[in-house]
Amino acid sequence: MPYCEYPSPVGILTLVADDEGLQAVWWPDDARSTEVGEFQPDHPVLAQAAAELDEYFAGRRTTFDVRLDPQGTEFQRAAWDVLLTIPYAQTMTYAQQAARLGDPAKARAVGAANGRNPISIIVPCHRVVGASGALTGFAGGLDAKQWLLQFELDTASTSGHHTTSVS
Repeated sequence: MPYCEYPSPVGILTLVADDEGLQAVWWPDDARSTEVGEFQPDHPVLAQAAAELDEYFAGRRTTFDVRLDPQGTEFQRAAWDVLLTIPYAQTMTYAQQAARLGDPAKARAVGAANGRNPISIIVPCHRVVGASGALTGFAGGLDAKQWLLQFELDTASTSGHHTTSVS
């Protein structure tokens, strides 16, 4: 699979794609990052993902348009689809995400599915918080999660985006 490295404010990310779309955004210490193929930063999907991440980190993009091709179970893909509905600079609890999937009692299963989200930032699992609002698990680490949430709040407050929690 073609891949490239993307230097972001939260660390060097490995972007992985195929001709169907972006398959992964991996963190520096992600063990899966050894599963890459050919370094190919000019691959159209990778180039688009990198350009959109540039715009995101510059505060000019709140949603992503790059084609996505995450690999996972039907439940995982459904959980990740819910992540895509969380607006920029807003949060949702695991229970709220589970309720959107039809069963509020599946908050732990949703947390496990989010933990397997291969496309961090673009599929915004960093926007999911614990029931108390506390930051909980994140593949990039809690410091990166806090940075991303604060960055979105700061950017939204200067650009006029709505910043309340999702219910």
